Amino acid sequence: MSTTSKSSHFTKSEAVQPPLIGALLRMPWEAVQRHMLERLHERGFDDLDAAHLNVFQYPGPDGAKPSELAARLRISKQALNYLLGELERLDYLERRPDPDDLRSKRVALTPRGTAAITVIREAVGEIETTWAQQLGPKRFAQLRNLLLDLNQPT
Repeated sequence: MSTTSKSSHFTKSEAVQPPLIGALLRMPWEAVQRHMLERLHERGFDDLDAAHLNVFQYPGPDGAKPSELAARLRISKQALNYLLGELERLDYLERRPDPDDLRSKRVALTPRGTAAITVIREAVGEIETTWAQQLGPKRFAQLRNLLLDLNQPT
């Protein structure tokens, strides 16, 4: 009879498998996100957190209907409306009547929201510069082109 429990198969003594592509994509994204938040906080946007960054991600929320934005971000309408409410209260955006359908709303960035997006883009530019130096310009261009290829509709 073995004295080894089932949980012993999951101990740290076993070799850790190399990360799969999901982790390899997530880890750089988390570094980008941390850098964006650092720059935002340094520039006075210290009321933003990681959840808010989802709303600002490319191509941005400006002009979108909340339902379209929720679908693009792959979150529930309720979760998005909560985030939009917070960002509205913090003066980053407004929900305005849709001129084409007065029953609907459209997201409009405020000057504060536009300024935050400028800081976000600058922070991402800094990360790209750092990575280009780390990988070399040719390899970084290859990485960027491969990611562009993966982001094309199939």
